Amino acid sequence: MLLTITSTAPQASDLGFLLHKHPDRVQTFDLAVGTAHVFYPEATDDRCTAALLLEVDPVALVRGGAATQDQYVNDRPYAASSLLAVALGKVFSTARAGRCAARPDLEGAELPLTVRVPALPCAEGPDLVRRLFEPLGWSVDATVPPLDPQVPAWGDAPYADVTLVGTLTLAAALTHLYVLLPVLDGAKHYWVGPDEVDKLVRAADWLADHPERELITRRYLAHQRAYVDDATRRLVALDGTVQPDEGDEEAAPRVALVRARREAVATALRDVGARRVVDLGCGEGSLLRELVTDPSVTELVGVDVAAGELARAERRLERLPERQRDRVTLRQSSVTYRDPALEGFDAIVLMEVIEHLDPDRLPALETTVFAHARPHAVVVTTPNSEYNALYPRLLPGGLRHPDHRFEWTRAQFAAWAGSTAERHGYTVELRGIGDVDAAFGSPTQLALFRSEAAA
Repeated sequence: MLLTITSTAPQASDLGFLLHKHPDRVQTFDLAVGTAHVFYPEATDDRCTAALLLEVDPVALVRGGAATQDQYVNDRPYAASSLLAVALGKVFSTARAGRCAARPDLEGAELPLTVRVPALPCAEGPDLVRRLFEPLGWSVDATVPPLDPQVPAWGDAPYADVTLVGTLTLAAALTHLYVLLPVLDGAKHYWVGPDEVDKLVRAADWLADHPERELITRRYLAHQRAYVDDATRRLVALDGTVQPDEGDEEAAPRVALVRARREAVATALRDVGARRVVDLGCGEGSLLRELVTDPSVTELVGVDVAAGELARAERRLERLPERQRDRVTLRQSSVTYRDPALEGFDAIVLMEVIEHLDPDRLPALETTVFAHARPHAVVVTTPNSEYNALYPRLLPGGLRHPDHRFEWTRAQFAAWAGSTAERHGYTVELRGIGDVDAAFGSPTQLALFRSEAAA
């Protein structure tokens, strides 16, 4: 099976640096299911193409327990399945993480890319390929050949010759393929366990707000209900919204809050010139990964009460370049307990945290943050409950997430923020995050507190 990636960026052969594979050499990798080869059919300054060719050993598949004895002859050596995704993940692991030590200036660079997969399983037809890739910024050309040109009555083949064209980072492109190739195939060749949930949630930067999130999650995790439920819970927690009912044409469009929320917090921190920041209730570290890319932020501390969340955050941070990872510290602590290690920072962030506390615990949080830690600035985000009217699946008075203890209206949040600021010597500015509805405002609300002493 074959996959090619072509760059037409200026100095296109820089693709070799990003892939960590030299264009002048053919490299071979032994895998459990066969042999992978990486080579470059073309490598000039105007156009560079890298090819990944996977030679699958059907006998090795059977002996490895991935097939039964009557399946020596199948499409696994030819169709772009989970086998190709695993090969891509292993051969291009550093590229998929976005690291390029030899040319750090290329990290995060968006490139004009063309990806071709000549034999992609898609029994549902090319429309599914478009539904999966187009929301991620790809232009999709999918051609389905006849199963047998000599026997038209047999109809179309359950495969497509797919070309994807887009301007993305190479790391994003590889991650899209790594996740979506098995989704289209629908038949993973290896055992799906809890680690697969972690792998999937690492793609939350784009998966959390993908319109086909449910289908992707279900197929990637081989329809195993417990894992699907766990992944869905974690993705919803990152996104902070409720999906409209499927097929409901009257449903309000779902607001993609994952990026908008992080960007709004990052903007608020830049507005106050924060260089040393605490993410209190950091969860899996999505905000930490956003902030660590800003060179003006010199120190980050991620704090969470849950050891499991911190472990997942640590795994996400392991993929960062060393110079960025060294600026981040993870710490287990509670938002309601005084921790001297958190005192003296420029800013503390509480992103989608307060609504997870029982209301009678809020005074303890206020004391911990505003009286004891007393940073120059505090950034708080929380859902706007008025916006919930735009989610048909929520009953009146319902909450967006099962772990939320409350959700405030804009007036309630403003009253809490104003009184908290007054009690502790801060000023406060309120902002909205996400698409604004004329009647219900923004889905998320933000309060930026500034210490009057630091003004």
